[in-house]
Amino acid sequence: MRIVVDLNRCQGYAQCVPLAPDVLEMLGEEALAYDPNPDDAQRQRVLRAAAACPVQAIVVETYTPDGPEPVA
Repeated sequence: MRIVVDLNRCQGYAQCVPLAPDVLEMLGEEALAYDPNPDDAQRQRVLRAAAACPVQAIVVETYTPDGPEPVA
C-alpha cells in the first residue's frame, strides 16, 4: 500500500489524523506529515482517513502484479 497526499490540495483540516494517527500527523497548524508506505495492518484506518478528507487530498494505492492501483 502506498499513500500520496496532494499537499497543495490539503487544507489542514486534520480530520484524517485521528483516524490513522500512526500514519498521519499534523506538524503545526497546517503541515501534514505522513508515512507514504504504511504497514498493511493500517489499511482500514488509512482508507477511513482518506474518505474523511473533505478535499480528497489523500490517494491510497495498492500494489498488484500489474503495478499500482488507486483504491481511494
